[in-house]
Amino acid sequence: MRTLAILSLMLGTTVVPGPAQAQTAFSIGAQIGNFHVAVSNYYHVPQREVILIRERRIRDDDLPVVLFIAQRARVTPATIVDLRLGGLSWWDISVRYGIGPEVYYVPVTVAPGPPYGRAYGHYKKPRTQWNTIVLSDDDVVNLVHVRFLSDYYHVPPERVIEVRGRQRDFVAVHHEVSGRGGSGGRDDDGGSKGRGKGNGKGKGRS
Repeated sequence: MRTLAILSLMLGTTVVPGPAQAQTAFSIGAQIGNFHVAVSNYYHVPQREVILIRERRIRDDDLPVVLFIAQRARVTPATIVDLRLGGLSWWDISVRYGIGPEVYYVPVTVAPGPPYGRAYGHYKKPRTQWNTIVLSDDDVVNLVHVRFLSDYYHVPPERVIEVRGRQRDFVAVHHEVSGRGGSGGRDDDGGSKGRGKGNGKGKGRS
């Protein structure tokens, strides 16, 4: 690009960045929000990594799942994305790396309603039977977000479950739990108010 700029000065012409250059600049600079910053902080990955995952057509709701499984499996996020885009369910990918249902479980003090009722219904079985549990994609996404948001914002998991029951997606859940949709949470400039940063494994939970 520098060479082209020099040539343009010599020839008296104007160099316009090609579509690929323009798209890269736009996608990197314009597709990051507070939710994505929180994901980056909690899972200790650069924001650029989160952007790259999104650019491969992974939904925002699925971003924490990619990083959660990648850290548990000790593989790169790109490896998990490849498997997902190849048609595997989150549970199929988990089983491939020996990740069992106990990893997704977050203890709660109430009987959760929709959309958590089914997922927690599985865990009503004795622990000796947890190896028979098969979680759906929605179950995995919901449970991963309970751990992520409750850990990151130091709120009870029941709070995340309650908000999820009336919000359309987890970007909206994050907005409310973080305080941007209500009281508390994060500063106006996006900085956290004493929030912890996790490794995706949860604090003091199974």
